[in-house]
Amino acid sequence: MNEAPVIGVLALQGDVREHLIALAAADAVARPVRRPEELAEIDGLVIPGGESTTISKLAILFGVMEPLRARVRAGMPVYGTCAGMIMLADKILDPRSGQETIGGIDMIVRRNAFGRQNESFEASVDVRGVEGDPVEGVFIRAPWVESVGAETEVLAEHGGHVVAVRQGNALATSFHPELTGDHRVHSLFVDMVRANRVAESL
Repeated sequence: MNEAPVIGVLALQGDVREHLIALAAADAVARPVRRPEELAEIDGLVIPGGESTTISKLAILFGVMEPLRARVRAGMPVYGTCAGMIMLADKILDPRSGQETIGGIDMIVRRNAFGRQNESFEASVDVRGVEGDPVEGVFIRAPWVESVGAETEVLAEHGGHVVAVRQGNALATSFHPELTGDHRVHSLFVDMVRANRVAESL
């Protein structure tokens, strides 16, 4: 169980390359995932930023939505950033027509809550479970979490809004840590994947 975990990045749309680099820097074997057979070969999955409606439609088109939901329900560790956070929400406050989510985190999210593309910003965020200085968060058309269920742990807030959460093996952030060169949030996720592998082997 000492070998590096294999972690996929859902490569349908969004900043896939940056997540692959960050995961490799956090001592994981990182690979893009587009198809159900690739999903079956990984220990955990990152769902990147991008456009949540597009990711939803492409996941259905490529046949990965249902297998992905099944694996998340079965406990596969999953981490979503920005649009990925929306994909992991059990409910979207203002969904586009036909938009579906994977689910896995008992929360309600608001799309584009921090403003449009030209209102993007960076901010220091204290993230519970990440040691050292605050994480520099890049917020690009970012969502925020309107409310969470009893099983969902709030890991970070910014401007009075929840921007990072965890429920069991599911982790989500409103912001993009993969764009900063700081790989500590990815390291946190890699540790979650390692712990899950150990638990499954017992």
